Amino acid sequence: MKDLLYFVKQINRYAGKILYINLFAMIGIGLLEGIGVLLLVPMISISGIVDLESSEIAALSFLDFFQQMPSLVSLSIILIIYVLIVAGQSILNRNITVKNAVIQQGFLRHIQLETYRLITHSNWSFFIKKRKSDLINLLTTEVARASMGAHSFLQFAASLVSTVIQIGLAFYLSPNITTFVLLSGLILLFFNRKFLTKSMKLGNKNFELRKTYMAGITDQMNGIKDIKSNTLEASRMNWYRSLTKQMLDEQVAYTKLKATSQLYYKVASSVLIAAFIFIAIQLFSSQAAQLMLVIVIFSRLWPRVAGIQASLEQIATTIPSFKSVKAIQEECKNACEFEFGAEKVKPLHINEGIRCKGVFFRYNHAEPMYALKNVNIAIPANQMTAFVGKSGAGKSTLIDLLMGLNQPEQGQVLIDDQPLTSDNLIALRRSISYVPQDPFLFNATIRENLALVVPDTSEEQMWEALRFSSAADFVYKLPNGLDTVIGDRGIKLSGGERQRLVLARAILRNPSILVLDEATSALDTENEAHIQAALERLKGKMTIIVIAHRLSTIRDADQVIVLDQGEIVQQGEFNQLSEQKRSVFSNLLAKQIEVLS
Repeated sequence: MKDLLYFVKQINRYAGKILYINLFAMIGIGLLEGIGVLLLVPMISISGIVDLESSEIAALSFLDFFQQMPSLVSLSIILIIYVLIVAGQSILNRNITVKNAVIQQGFLRHIQLETYRLITHSNWSFFIKKRKSDLINLLTTEVARASMGAHSFLQFAASLVSTVIQIGLAFYLSPNITTFVLLSGLILLFFNRKFLTKSMKLGNKNFELRKTYMAGITDQMNGIKDIKSNTLEASRMNWYRSLTKQMLDEQVAYTKLKATSQLYYKVASSVLIAAFIFIAIQLFSSQAAQLMLVIVIFSRLWPRVAGIQASLEQIATTIPSFKSVKAIQEECKNACEFEFGAEKVKPLHINEGIRCKGVFFRYNHAEPMYALKNVNIAIPANQMTAFVGKSGAGKSTLIDLLMGLNQPEQGQVLIDDQPLTSDNLIALRRSISYVPQDPFLFNATIRENLALVVPDTSEEQMWEALRFSSAADFVYKLPNGLDTVIGDRGIKLSGGERQRLVLARAILRNPSILVLDEATSALDTENEAHIQAALERLKGKMTIIVIAHRLSTIRDADQVIVLDQGEIVQQGEFNQLSEQKRSVFSNLLAKQIEVLS
């Protein structure tokens, strides 16, 4: 329940006084409804169905005024007042419904923005530990359910207030009978509490099924090429059929639970009402007027109590969503990398270079194995430094440290001899352009993908960057040039074209540091030559850091750093390292020459 109250407080903080205005308006609706019920008394009396004397009910003495008028006149006045009250109630209800929708949708957006902001401002280790699909499911489904659940709670609270008003009216008319009915209702709710427990369990199961569904769909859409090429359609279809059957069963079970709850409630209600009427007549000697009025009131009150029960069951199913959204928000706050708004910091200009001084790093502090051990290196500004080594040697881990994605457990990363901290982290990031091994492009036009990093860039600057990355020729040949839509992740382009396009985007940012993480490993010889030519043109203009799988790519690097099992084992120029026999670098070079020969 504390998770639910957390979001109710969030709504209160978001909506402010509008929330209380709506609440008072709902109280007003309850009062108008009560007045409308009271007006039924003289109408029934005038109709002659039951002889209702106001003297029988002290609370109705104010209605003697109507009995002194001619029947037609008093009936007309009462009917006009009744219509005006119902109209006023309906207008109020309409305005409240619209305001509540504005609050609910606005609050949903508020929670979405807050959650998204916290997630995107979390550090890299947070994303290493989390499944992408879980975050997608949380942002698309669980946030919406939490918002709806919080709003349902507020509606439940408003209904409760209105119900209390109706109960107060009933107490005013007949305390004895109202007490009996309330006790009956409380007994009914007590025995129906098991349905809340079952609703909570079904909510937990539904939450897990949604996570599994989103995870599976995300993985399969990402790997659709492997599924198609390996004819895995049948096995994936079996998985989908099984999971959707579980989701169907869960939804049917919840519907059965709600229907059963309402069945028990209505049957028990009819029994209690029958007992109530019997006892009211036999024990309380209720008069027809008093009895009819209370029956009218409680004929409206019972559905409200049933609605409260249904609302509680609905809220119970959303509790897992409340918990998951609150938990991720708290986790993100603890993993916050920098304050919101820090993106406005200007890029860092590097004059001397980057150094690692006695750096140790491991992903899990509970394990003794270090990914990096006692790393001491210097990367001069405006030079090209290459990192090489076997798979798992620690190259990408070291790059992540240099970009501030990870922080060393021991030692320091120095930028122009100043320690890299949260104070200068964003300034460093804004000075870096990163080109990964698997280039990422949006399902948009080339123009939109390039403008992503520099929104106000000109078309001429785009073409200049494309020429620099040897991508201009193939873009010219595309049907719509810069306005060609390239498909999901750039699927309409070849691997080499995607890589050059991402390099153009990186250059367009005009960074101080260009990082290429095995950017040529999947390219053919021709495309690799294009990338090499682009790097040659960039040498001396920016600090270039390259992780190289193909050693031919880094032949002209100013320095080559060789890693093995997280340690720096060699460092020097390409030719110098290649002449060192029986070394890690010479073995790597020999194996590549052997493959090519």
